[in-house]
Amino acid sequence: MGDQKESLRKITNTLALKNEEITNFICSLKQSLDNLEMNSNRVQEDLESEFSSLHTVLDELKENMMTRIKQERASRTYELQSQLSSCSKALESSEELLELANQTLCSSETDGFTQAAKDIKDSVTMAPAFRLSLKAKASDNMSHLMVDFSQEREMLRGIKFLPVPATPEIQMSECQVCDNTVAISWTLPEPDSKIDHYILEHRRTNHEGPPRIREEYPWMVVEGIREMEHTLTGLRFDTRYMTFRVRACNKAVAGEFSEPVTLETHAFLFKLDSGSAHQNLRVEDLNVEWDSSGGKIQDIRKDKNRTNSPLHSPARTALMSPKRAPTARPGRDRFTAESYTVLADTVIDAGQQYWEVRFDKESKAFAVGVALRSLGRFDQLGKSSASWCIHLNNWLQQSLTAKHNNKARTLDCPIPDRIGVYCNYEEGTLSFYNAKTKQLMHTFRTKFQQPIIPAFMVWNGSFSVQTGLQVPSVVQSGQRKNSGTSSSNASLT
Repeated sequence: MGDQKESLRKITNTLALKNEEITNFICSLKQSLDNLEMNSNRVQEDLESEFSSLHTVLDELKENMMTRIKQERASRTYELQSQLSSCSKALESSEELLELANQTLCSSETDGFTQAAKDIKDSVTMAPAFRLSLKAKASDNMSHLMVDFSQEREMLRGIKFLPVPATPEIQMSECQVCDNTVAISWTLPEPDSKIDHYILEHRRTNHEGPPRIREEYPWMVVEGIREMEHTLTGLRFDTRYMTFRVRACNKAVAGEFSEPVTLETHAFLFKLDSGSAHQNLRVEDLNVEWDSSGGKIQDIRKDKNRTNSPLHSPARTALMSPKRAPTARPGRDRFTAESYTVLADTVIDAGQQYWEVRFDKESKAFAVGVALRSLGRFDQLGKSSASWCIHLNNWLQQSLTAKHNNKARTLDCPIPDRIGVYCNYEEGTLSFYNAKTKQLMHTFRTKFQQPIIPAFMVWNGSFSVQTGLQVPSVVQSGQRKNSGTSSSNASLT
């Protein structure tokens, strides 16, 4: 009966997953139909707008050319009419002289003939007819304004829809996730010299596989990429995966997005357990500030799904990507007295983890490290066998020490603005680095008998924690080189 129930449960789970998959696909199809309607209307409006613009250009061109013809005709008409008027007047004057000359020749009077002939001769010499150019000032030929739009008509007949760039393909084998950076590479089915740039979109997700319609995080857009590769730097991995897609663009249109590719982003993610914090510490998300008035800590009931006890373990899912899990263990007591401490809400019981903390260097005291869950509410970091830390003291004189089990070693190194903490649970290694230069400050080598928790202390100061970080490759390389060397905390164990 039990086996049958278990089998039925598996079938039920399979059906539920398939129903969810089909539901997502139905939502995708409905969204595609809506997008099709919207995109069809948009391209139709664009087409009408383009043809209207083309008609406008043709109308303007026609108007300009008609104006040119009218201006040319008016100018030539003026020139020819002026010349015609001058010729008409000259002809009229010449005809008058001709008539006068004929009358003089026919006259029988001899007395004034000589003088009359001389006057006619002088008038003819000065007549306008002999000063006129008998060549037309303007041509009646308008062939230089003729048009032949046969080529243009062929061009217009050749108008087609814009060629859409081919869809790129992301090369999974070429993509890399390292040092909180993601390098993405893609190819095209065939070379395309008209590609102007690429658009890359990425989105955080906690689901492996194709994107869902209802995703918690939006797509982030990177535009203007000129090469077929791009590297995103300075990322904080606060989800298990990141999904990527890319499309090509020419000068006018963008192509289809590539098939989405989902990459796993291993990182150690935690928050601060405000329920464990000393009353004099004001905890807001990953920021902690000393509050001498002992003000109330933020109400931890804001997150009803969270527990007060940091029992979440990275070993229960992926070694490099911890997931929180509920626990039946009651919340621990708040630190008190002179233990101005706050713990993280996620334990480490496997794998390699890394986080950083930026602190106020003027703090009277500050410490960062790890602790066992059994760390007492009165215990200060480094003063019992249940914690390991680096401690900054600014009380009388500034000093930086490594502390464990009430033993201390002074560290001869500059005090950084930011400290990186590396933990390899299986190897029992806890190392502290200058987070900016990745210079090793100190390493504890031990054997963790039970899960440990990131721990912090501050007195008269403040600090902020950065999580969602991968182990830097330079740290991993340095750890491999130092794995065979002797312990650096022999005096502390």
